[in-house]
Amino acid sequence: MKILLYGINYSPELTGIGKYSGEMAAWFAAQGHEVRVITAPPYYPDWKVWQGYSTWRFNKRQEAGVTVIRCPLYVPPRPTALKRLLHLASFSLSSAFAVMAQLGWKPDRVILVVPTLFCAPQALALAKLTGATSVLHVQDYEVDALFGLSIAKGEKLKRWAFAVERALLRSFDRVSTISSGMLRRAEAKGVAKDQLRFFPNWSETARFQNVPRNPELLRRLGVNPDKRVLLYSGNIGEKQGLECVIEAAQRLGDRSDLVFLVVGEGAGKARLQELSQQRNLSNVVFAPLQPYEDLPALLASADCHLVIQKRGAADAVLPSKLTNILAVGGNALITADPDTSLGALCTEYPGIAALIEPESVDALIDGIETVLAMPLPNPIATGYACEFLDKDQILTRFLAEI
Repeated sequence: MKILLYGINYSPELTGIGKYSGEMAAWFAAQGHEVRVITAPPYYPDWKVWQGYSTWRFNKRQEAGVTVIRCPLYVPPRPTALKRLLHLASFSLSSAFAVMAQLGWKPDRVILVVPTLFCAPQALALAKLTGATSVLHVQDYEVDALFGLSIAKGEKLKRWAFAVERALLRSFDRVSTISSGMLRRAEAKGVAKDQLRFFPNWSETARFQNVPRNPELLRRLGVNPDKRVLLYSGNIGEKQGLECVIEAAQRLGDRSDLVFLVVGEGAGKARLQELSQQRNLSNVVFAPLQPYEDLPALLASADCHLVIQKRGAADAVLPSKLTNILAVGGNALITADPDTSLGALCTEYPGIAALIEPESVDALIDGIETVLAMPLPNPIATGYACEFLDKDQILTRFLAEI
Protein backbone atom coordinates (compact mmCIF):
# COMPACT_ATOMS: atom_id res chain seq x y z
CA MET A 1 0.00 0.00 0.00
CA LYS A 2 1.16 3.56 -0.74
CA ILE A 3 0.83 5.80 2.32
CA LEU A 4 1.37 9.56 2.39
CA LEU A 5 1.87 10.97 5.89
CA TYR A 6 1.54 14.75 6.04
CA GLY A 7 2.25 16.94 9.05
CA ILE A 8 4.39 19.81 10.27
CA ASN A 9 6.20 17.83 13.02
CA TYR A 10 8.30 14.75 12.39
CA SER A 11 11.40 12.85 13.50
CA PRO A 12 14.08 13.61 14.65
CA GLU A 13 12.07 15.83 17.01
CA LEU A 14 12.24 14.10 20.39
CA THR A 15 9.04 15.32 22.03
CA GLY A 16 5.37 15.56 21.17
CA ILE A 17 3.81 14.90 17.78
CA GLY A 18 7.03 14.64 15.76
CA LYS A 19 8.22 11.63 17.72
CA TYR A 20 5.00 9.69 17.10
CA SER A 21 4.73 10.63 13.42
CA GLY A 22 8.32 9.50 12.87
CA GLU A 23 7.76 6.18 14.59
CA MET A 24 4.48 5.66 12.71
CA ALA A 25 6.03 6.20 9.27
CA ALA A 26 9.05 3.97 10.04
CA TRP A 27 6.73 1.23 11.34
CA PHE A 28 4.56 1.37 8.20
CA ALA A 29 7.70 1.08 6.04
CA ALA A 30 8.97 -1.86 8.11
CA GLN A 31 5.69 -3.68 7.36
CA GLY A 32 6.46 -3.45 3.63
CA HIS A 33 4.38 -0.39 2.70
CA GLU A 34 5.69 2.38 0.44
CA VAL A 35 5.70 5.48 2.63
CA ARG A 36 6.26 9.14 1.83
CA VAL A 37 6.23 11.96 4.36
CA ILE A 38 5.71 15.65 3.71
CA THR A 39 6.86 17.69 6.67
CA ALA A 40 8.97 20.62 7.83
CA PRO A 41 12.56 20.74 9.07
CA PRO A 42 12.74 19.91 12.79
CA TYR A 43 12.30 22.99 14.99
CA TYR A 44 10.26 21.90 18.03
CA PRO A 45 10.34 22.53 20.97
CA ASP A 46 13.24 24.98 20.52
CA TRP A 47 11.37 27.14 17.97
CA LYS A 48 14.56 27.17 15.96
CA VAL A 49 15.36 25.06 12.88
CA TRP A 50 17.94 22.47 13.87
CA GLN A 51 21.49 22.56 12.63
CA GLY A 52 21.95 20.61 9.40
CA TYR A 53 18.47 21.51 8.10
CA SER A 54 17.37 24.45 5.96
CA THR A 55 14.57 26.88 6.83
CA TRP A 56 14.02 28.06 3.27
CA ARG A 57 14.85 25.15 0.94
CA PHE A 58 12.99 22.00 -0.05
CA ASN A 59 14.81 18.78 0.76
CA LYS A 60 14.14 15.13 -0.12
CA ARG A 61 15.96 12.18 1.44
CA GLN A 62 15.51 8.61 2.66
CA GLU A 63 15.14 8.19 6.42
CA ALA A 64 14.49 4.79 8.03
CA GLY A 65 13.07 3.40 4.77
CA VAL A 66 10.79 6.42 4.29
CA THR A 67 10.96 9.10 1.59
CA VAL A 68 10.89 12.35 3.56
CA ILE A 69 10.20 15.65 1.80
CA ARG A 70 10.89 18.69 3.98
CA CYS A 71 9.32 22.01 3.05
CA PRO A 72 10.28 25.59 3.98
CA LEU A 73 8.49 27.47 6.74
CA TYR A 74 8.71 30.53 8.96
CA VAL A 75 9.76 29.75 12.54
CA PRO A 76 9.34 32.65 14.98
CA PRO A 77 11.87 32.56 17.85
CA ARG A 78 9.22 34.00 20.19
CA PRO A 79 5.81 32.82 18.98
CA THR A 80 2.84 35.13 19.52
CA ALA A 81 -0.71 34.47 18.31
CA LEU A 82 -0.11 36.22 15.00
CA LYS A 83 3.34 34.70 14.51
CA ARG A 84 1.96 31.21 15.20
CA LEU A 85 -0.64 31.67 12.49
CA LEU A 86 2.01 32.91 10.04
CA HIS A 87 4.18 29.93 11.00
CA LEU A 88 1.41 27.44 10.24
CA ALA A 89 0.29 29.24 7.09
CA SER A 90 3.85 29.34 5.72
CA PHE A 91 4.15 25.56 6.00
CA SER A 92 0.72 25.04 4.45
CA LEU A 93 1.66 27.21 1.49
CA SER A 94 5.07 25.66 0.78
CA SER A 95 3.96 22.07 1.42
CA ALA A 96 0.95 22.42 -0.89
CA PHE A 97 3.31 22.21 -3.86
CA ALA A 98 4.90 19.02 -2.50
CA VAL A 99 1.48 17.50 -1.80
CA MET A 100 0.12 18.11 -5.29
CA ALA A 101 3.35 16.76 -6.77
CA GLN A 102 2.19 13.35 -5.46
CA LEU A 103 -0.64 13.16 -8.02
CA GLY A 104 1.46 10.92 -10.27
CA TRP A 105 2.42 8.65 -7.37
CA LYS A 106 -1.27 8.06 -6.51
CA PRO A 107 -1.21 7.18 -2.80
CA ASP A 108 -3.79 4.77 -1.40
CA ARG A 109 -4.01 6.58 1.94
CA VAL A 110 -3.46 10.27 2.72
CA ILE A 111 -2.99 10.78 6.46
CA LEU A 112 -2.91 14.36 7.72
CA VAL A 113 -1.67 14.81 11.28
CA VAL A 114 -2.94 17.98 12.95
CA PRO A 115 -1.86 20.49 13.92
CA THR A 116 -2.28 21.99 11.42
CA LEU A 117 -5.72 22.21 9.79
CA PHE A 118 -4.25 24.83 7.45
CA CYS A 119 -3.04 21.81 5.45
CA ALA A 120 -6.45 20.13 5.17
CA PRO A 121 -7.56 21.60 1.80
CA GLN A 122 -4.60 20.22 -0.16
CA ALA A 123 -4.72 16.87 1.66
CA LEU A 124 -8.41 16.51 0.76
CA ALA A 125 -7.76 17.64 -2.83
CA LEU A 126 -5.01 15.04 -3.33
CA ALA A 127 -7.19 12.26 -1.90
CA LYS A 128 -10.11 13.29 -4.10
CA LEU A 129 -8.03 13.47 -7.28
CA THR A 130 -6.26 10.14 -6.69
CA GLY A 131 -9.15 8.18 -5.14
CA ALA A 132 -7.20 7.73 -1.89
CA THR A 133 -8.84 7.31 1.50
CA SER A 134 -8.38 10.55 3.49
CA VAL A 135 -7.53 10.22 7.18
CA LEU A 136 -7.32 13.10 9.66
CA HIS A 137 -5.39 12.22 12.81
CA VAL A 138 -5.96 14.78 15.57
CA GLN A 139 -3.10 15.07 18.05
CA ASP A 140 -4.23 18.53 19.25
CA TYR A 141 -7.43 20.47 18.69
CA GLU A 142 -5.58 23.62 17.75
CA VAL A 143 -8.69 25.82 17.48
CA ASP A 144 -9.86 24.79 20.96
CA ALA A 145 -6.40 25.40 22.35
CA LEU A 146 -6.07 28.82 20.68
CA PHE A 147 -9.25 30.11 22.26
CA GLY A 148 -9.17 28.03 25.46
CA LEU A 149 -5.76 29.44 26.35
CA SER A 150 -6.72 32.95 25.14
CA ILE A 151 -3.97 32.92 22.52
CA ALA A 152 -6.67 34.12 20.08
CA LYS A 153 -9.68 36.23 21.09
CA GLY A 154 -12.92 37.62 19.67
CA GLU A 155 -16.37 36.07 19.39
CA LYS A 156 -16.73 36.59 15.62
CA LEU A 157 -13.30 35.09 14.95
CA LYS A 158 -14.12 32.21 17.30
CA ARG A 159 -17.42 31.39 15.56
CA TRP A 160 -15.78 31.52 12.15
CA ALA A 161 -12.81 29.37 13.20
CA PHE A 162 -15.02 26.67 14.72
CA ALA A 163 -17.30 26.65 11.66
CA VAL A 164 -14.34 26.13 9.33
CA GLU A 165 -12.93 23.42 11.62
CA ARG A 166 -16.28 21.61 11.70
CA ALA A 167 -16.53 21.63 7.89
CA LEU A 168 -12.99 20.32 7.44
CA LEU A 169 -13.35 17.55 10.03
CA ARG A 170 -16.51 16.26 8.35
CA SER A 171 -14.82 16.20 4.93
CA PHE A 172 -12.36 13.38 5.75
CA ASP A 173 -13.22 9.71 5.25
CA ARG A 174 -11.78 8.82 8.66
CA VAL A 175 -11.04 10.95 11.73
CA SER A 176 -8.86 9.47 14.45
CA THR A 177 -7.65 10.92 17.72
CA ILE A 178 -5.77 9.91 20.84
CA SER A 179 -8.28 9.76 23.71
CA SER A 180 -11.90 8.97 24.45
CA GLY A 181 -12.53 12.59 25.44
CA MET A 182 -11.10 13.85 22.16
CA LEU A 183 -13.29 11.36 20.27
CA ARG A 184 -16.35 12.75 22.05
CA ARG A 185 -15.22 16.25 21.13
CA ALA A 186 -14.93 15.24 17.46
CA GLU A 187 -18.46 13.84 17.56
CA ALA A 188 -19.68 17.10 19.13
CA LYS A 189 -18.05 18.94 16.23
CA GLY A 190 -20.23 17.00 13.78
CA VAL A 191 -18.09 13.99 12.85
CA ALA A 192 -20.22 10.87 12.36
CA LYS A 193 -19.54 7.93 14.66
CA ASP A 194 -18.74 5.60 11.78
CA GLN A 195 -15.98 7.99 10.65
CA LEU A 196 -14.24 8.00 14.04
CA ARG A 197 -11.30 5.82 15.05
CA PHE A 198 -9.47 5.58 18.39
CA PHE A 199 -5.72 5.85 17.77
CA PRO A 200 -3.88 6.54 21.05
CA ASN A 201 -0.24 7.43 21.39
CA TRP A 202 1.88 4.49 22.39
CA SER A 203 5.02 3.41 24.18
CA GLU A 204 7.77 1.00 23.26
CA THR A 205 6.86 -0.73 26.48
CA ALA A 206 9.69 -3.29 26.46
CA ARG A 207 12.27 -0.47 26.52
CA PHE A 208 10.77 1.00 29.68
CA GLN A 209 10.25 -2.10 31.78
CA ASN A 210 12.43 -2.93 34.79
CA VAL A 211 14.62 0.16 34.37
CA PRO A 212 16.48 1.12 37.59
CA ARG A 213 17.07 4.60 38.98
CA ASN A 214 20.25 6.10 37.49
CA PRO A 215 22.27 8.15 40.02
CA GLU A 216 25.00 8.87 37.46
CA LEU A 217 22.49 10.43 35.05
CA LEU A 218 21.06 12.60 37.84
CA ARG A 219 24.54 13.81 38.78
CA ARG A 220 25.22 14.67 35.15
CA LEU A 221 22.07 16.78 35.13
CA GLY A 222 23.16 18.59 38.31
CA VAL A 223 20.90 16.74 40.74
CA ASN A 224 21.90 15.11 44.01
CA PRO A 225 20.71 11.48 43.58
CA ASP A 226 20.02 11.21 47.31
CA LYS A 227 17.15 13.67 46.96
CA ARG A 228 13.61 12.90 45.87
CA VAL A 229 13.21 14.10 42.30
CA LEU A 230 10.10 15.96 41.11
CA LEU A 231 10.47 15.79 37.32
CA TYR A 232 8.91 17.80 34.54
CA SER A 233 10.16 16.63 31.14
CA GLY A 234 9.00 17.90 27.76
CA ASN A 235 7.91 21.07 26.05
CA ILE A 236 7.98 24.26 28.10
CA GLY A 237 5.30 26.41 26.50
CA GLU A 238 2.08 28.35 26.95
CA LYS A 239 -0.30 25.44 27.52
CA GLN A 240 1.67 23.98 30.43
CA GLY A 241 1.55 26.96 32.80
CA LEU A 242 4.69 25.87 34.64
CA GLU A 243 4.90 29.09 36.66
CA CYS A 244 2.94 27.19 39.33
CA VAL A 245 5.87 24.76 39.64
CA ILE A 246 8.22 27.65 40.43
CA GLU A 247 5.75 28.93 43.02
CA ALA A 248 5.49 25.45 44.57
CA ALA A 249 9.29 25.16 44.66
CA GLN A 250 9.52 28.44 46.56
CA ARG A 251 6.93 27.35 49.10
CA LEU A 252 8.71 23.98 49.53
CA GLY A 253 12.13 25.62 49.86
CA ASP A 254 12.60 24.31 53.41
CA ARG A 255 12.22 20.69 52.22
CA SER A 256 15.90 19.81 51.78
CA ASP A 257 14.95 16.30 50.62
CA LEU A 258 13.21 17.55 47.44
CA VAL A 259 14.49 18.88 44.12
CA PHE A 260 12.52 20.04 41.08
CA LEU A 261 14.13 18.93 37.81
CA VAL A 262 12.84 20.65 34.65
CA VAL A 263 14.10 18.91 31.51
CA GLY A 264 13.16 20.34 28.14
CA GLU A 265 13.04 23.29 25.81
CA GLY A 266 10.38 25.66 24.57
CA ALA A 267 9.24 29.24 24.23
CA GLY A 268 8.57 29.55 27.97
CA LYS A 269 11.88 28.20 29.30
CA ALA A 270 13.73 31.52 29.56
CA ARG A 271 10.83 33.01 31.52
CA LEU A 272 10.85 30.09 33.98
CA GLN A 273 14.59 30.34 34.47
CA GLU A 274 14.27 34.07 35.09
CA LEU A 275 11.55 33.47 37.71
CA SER A 276 13.70 30.87 39.45
CA GLN A 277 16.71 33.19 39.51
CA GLN A 278 14.66 36.14 40.77
CA ARG A 279 13.48 34.04 43.71
CA ASN A 280 16.96 32.58 44.29
CA LEU A 281 15.65 29.00 44.25
CA SER A 282 18.30 26.39 44.89
CA ASN A 283 15.82 23.50 44.65
CA VAL A 284 15.06 23.97 40.91
CA VAL A 285 17.41 22.53 38.28
CA PHE A 286 17.02 23.11 34.54
CA ALA A 287 18.44 20.71 31.95
CA PRO A 288 18.14 20.35 28.16
CA LEU A 289 16.18 17.60 26.44
CA GLN A 290 17.93 14.27 26.78
CA PRO A 291 18.60 11.75 23.99
CA TYR A 292 15.84 9.19 23.51
CA GLU A 293 18.15 6.37 24.55
CA ASP A 294 18.46 8.04 27.99
CA LEU A 295 14.71 8.60 28.40
CA PRO A 296 13.91 5.31 30.21
CA ALA A 297 16.67 5.98 32.78
CA LEU A 298 15.56 9.60 33.22
CA LEU A 299 11.92 8.64 33.83
CA ALA A 300 12.89 5.79 36.15
CA SER A 301 14.97 8.22 38.24
CA ALA A 302 12.01 10.41 39.22
CA ASP A 303 9.95 10.01 42.38
CA CYS A 304 7.14 12.22 41.04
CA HIS A 305 6.31 13.12 37.42
CA LEU A 306 4.67 16.50 36.94
CA VAL A 307 2.13 16.27 34.10
CA ILE A 308 1.11 19.91 34.15
CA GLN A 309 -1.35 21.72 31.87
CA LYS A 310 -3.55 24.77 32.13
CA ARG A 311 -7.26 24.18 32.43
CA GLY A 312 -7.98 25.53 28.93
CA ALA A 313 -5.82 22.80 27.39
CA ALA A 314 -7.77 19.90 28.87
CA ASP A 315 -9.04 17.50 26.18
CA ALA A 316 -7.85 19.91 23.48
CA VAL A 317 -4.34 18.53 23.89
CA LEU A 318 -3.17 15.39 25.66
CA PRO A 319 0.33 15.18 27.15
CA SER A 320 2.18 12.57 25.11
CA LYS A 321 4.79 12.16 27.84
CA LEU A 322 2.31 10.22 29.97
CA THR A 323 2.57 7.01 27.91
CA ASN A 324 6.24 6.46 28.76
CA ILE A 325 5.76 7.57 32.37
CA LEU A 326 3.18 4.81 32.78
CA ALA A 327 5.36 2.30 30.94
CA VAL A 328 8.29 2.86 33.29
CA GLY A 329 6.00 2.53 36.31
CA GLY A 330 6.32 6.17 37.30
CA ASN A 331 3.98 8.00 39.63
CA ALA A 332 2.37 10.91 37.80
CA LEU A 333 0.77 14.02 39.25
CA ILE A 334 -1.78 15.15 36.65
CA THR A 335 -3.51 18.52 36.53
CA ALA A 336 -6.92 18.07 34.89
CA ASP A 337 -10.60 18.30 35.71
CA PRO A 338 -12.44 15.05 36.51
CA ASP A 339 -14.60 15.22 33.34
CA THR A 340 -11.59 15.15 30.99
CA SER A 341 -9.94 12.06 29.48
CA LEU A 342 -7.14 12.27 32.02
CA GLY A 343 -9.66 12.58 34.82
CA ALA A 344 -11.57 9.56 33.52
CA LEU A 345 -8.33 7.55 33.36
CA CYS A 346 -7.62 8.24 37.03
CA THR A 347 -11.19 7.37 38.00
CA GLU A 348 -11.34 4.15 35.99
CA TYR A 349 -7.93 2.93 37.20
CA PRO A 350 -7.58 4.04 40.83
CA GLY A 351 -3.94 4.39 41.83
CA ILE A 352 -2.62 4.82 38.28
CA ALA A 353 -1.81 8.47 39.01
CA ALA A 354 -2.84 11.38 41.25
CA LEU A 355 -5.32 13.89 39.82
CA ILE A 356 -5.43 17.48 41.03
CA GLU A 357 -7.13 20.76 40.11
CA PRO A 358 -5.31 22.69 37.38
CA GLU A 359 -3.64 26.06 38.05
CA SER A 360 -3.68 25.67 41.86
CA VAL A 361 -0.38 25.83 43.74
CA ASP A 362 -2.06 24.54 46.92
CA ALA A 363 -3.38 21.51 45.05
CA LEU A 364 0.02 20.97 43.46
CA ILE A 365 1.80 20.90 46.81
CA ASP A 366 -0.79 18.54 48.33
CA GLY A 367 -0.57 16.34 45.23
CA ILE A 368 3.21 16.08 45.50
CA GLU A 369 2.85 14.70 49.02
CA THR A 370 0.23 12.21 47.78
CA VAL A 371 2.46 10.98 44.95
CA LEU A 372 5.54 10.65 47.15
CA ALA A 373 3.56 8.23 49.34
CA MET A 374 2.61 5.99 46.38
CA PRO A 375 4.48 2.72 45.66
CA LEU A 376 7.34 2.92 43.19
CA PRO A 377 7.41 1.42 40.62
CA ASN A 378 3.66 1.71 40.22
CA PRO A 379 2.22 -1.72 39.28
CA ILE A 380 -1.10 -0.25 38.12
CA ALA A 381 0.70 2.07 35.67
CA THR A 382 2.91 -0.67 34.22
CA GLY A 383 -0.04 -3.06 33.90
CA TYR A 384 -2.08 -0.45 32.04
CA ALA A 385 0.83 0.35 29.69
CA CYS A 386 1.44 -3.30 28.81
CA GLU A 387 -2.25 -3.90 28.09
CA PHE A 388 -3.20 -0.70 26.25
CA LEU A 389 -0.11 1.23 25.12
CA ASP A 390 1.98 -1.31 23.22
CA LYS A 391 3.24 0.22 19.97
CA ASP A 392 2.87 -2.83 17.71
CA GLN A 393 -0.68 -3.56 18.83
CA ILE A 394 -1.84 0.04 18.39
CA LEU A 395 -0.31 0.56 14.95
CA THR A 396 -1.49 -2.83 13.67
CA ARG A 397 -5.07 -2.03 14.68
CA PHE A 398 -4.95 1.50 13.25
CA LEU A 399 -3.66 0.34 9.88
CA ALA A 400 -6.40 -2.29 9.69
CA GLU A 401 -9.08 0.27 10.52
CA ILE A 402 -8.07 2.73 7.81
